Amino acid sequence: MFDEITEKFEAAWKKLRGQDKISDSNIQSAIREVRRALLEADVNLQVVKEVVEQISKKALGTEVVAGVRPDQQFIKVVYDELVKLMGEANQPLAEVEPTPTIILMAGLQGTGKTTASAKLALHLRKLDRSALLVATDVYRPAAIDQLVTLGKQIDIPVFELGSDADPVEIARQGVAQARAQGINTVIVDTAGRLQIDQNMMAELARIKQEIQPNEVLLVVDAMTGQEAANLTRTFHEQIGITGAILTKMDGDTRGGAALSVRQISGQPIKFIGVGEKVEALQPFYPERMASRILGMGDVLTLVEKAQEEINLADAEKLQEKILSAKFDFDDFLKNTRMMKSMGSFGGLLKMLPGMKVNDAQLQQAEVQLKRCEAMISSMTKQERQDPDLIGKSPGRKQRIAKGSGYTNQDVTKLVADFQKMRTLMQQMGQGKMPNMPGMGGFPGMPGMGNQGNTSPSGLPYGKKKKKKKGFGEL
Repeated sequence: MFDEITEKFEAAWKKLRGQDKISDSNIQSAIREVRRALLEADVNLQVVKEVVEQISKKALGTEVVAGVRPDQQFIKVVYDELVKLMGEANQPLAEVEPTPTIILMAGLQGTGKTTASAKLALHLRKLDRSALLVATDVYRPAAIDQLVTLGKQIDIPVFELGSDADPVEIARQGVAQARAQGINTVIVDTAGRLQIDQNMMAELARIKQEIQPNEVLLVVDAMTGQEAANLTRTFHEQIGITGAILTKMDGDTRGGAALSVRQISGQPIKFIGVGEKVEALQPFYPERMASRILGMGDVLTLVEKAQEEINLADAEKLQEKILSAKFDFDDFLKNTRMMKSMGSFGGLLKMLPGMKVNDAQLQQAEVQLKRCEAMISSMTKQERQDPDLIGKSPGRKQRIAKGSGYTNQDVTKLVADFQKMRTLMQQMGQGKMPNMPGMGGFPGMPGMGNQGNTSPSGLPYGKKKKKKKGFGEL
């Protein structure tokens, strides 16, 4: 997500490095890079013009701060403008009394509207808000079945009257049932089309008129780029939206939709879909998204993901094992699977500030992780808990290699790298920062030792990066 636009922005910062101040002469090349980055990210042309004008005006008007380089000042200006462009602050869903709060989902077919409805219901349950899903898409084959299946998967009730009923009547009865049962929030999934047509809009308008929703959320496919702006404008003018959900933000998206939707409609982006799993829905925070776009990571979202998935008691036990060098293969396997439950390995890495890894490197790391899992899964329980047993027994190595489909050398290297990693983790847990050559070969521990070589994950061993300074140091 945002890889291309991040690279283009970095080209803009380079234009100002080595300069002693921001001036009219040296800012122009950096501004051109910003404009190019936004246009190639498929941001709406009018939005690009407005943003670039504001950045140029504010950059030239920024006072020079002692000890702060011009490129750092410029990053701060761009960050502030991106946050402003995307809405400045998170806008939570409405919650009304008396219940239920009514949410109408709108959008074109193929944007992931039905799945987004289920994801939203699951998100509400995490907030201790009960939900009812209402299936009014009577046109798309199996649309009702899809919502019913998703509802069963997350244990959320679904109201439906079949494909022969009138969508307006389904919506009315669904809201009535939610009110009778004291349900907190009702989410109405509506029909979409491959393109905007008047029949769809008229039906949406009738449903809206009948149920009087507190929220009308437009579901937008982030991969539609500049077309997202036109879609948003049309829906807002004809139906009136209160917010948007951007789906498929984990795909090969250029990010233009995230930077255009709010500016076009004046309504906030409330959620983003970051995966196919029903848990993959995140509240939208403009400041966090701006930080991701500028390559500064998103530690807060990473922490929130960890808090949802990590058991505090397990974390304390793990800490004790690390400090006493008793961390074993069982612990590694358990924590690897826990990381997977938080999202893709690449997605997690990109939330870390200054972590520069491309898709090829991430793919290599994923492959290496699977190799390790296969070999560990071929070990006995005793071997996983005491890796030293494997190093002392060629027969054990041969059996593990045969069972996992790898070679004796692969198993030998896995055990050796694990022992080094365990020692390193113990020393780091005690506040030490040793240099441990050869650690880059173990998943999750790239970039330590072996200057000039690369790990199996494709990442350089021992390459020390300069500390990246950003807006936080201004």
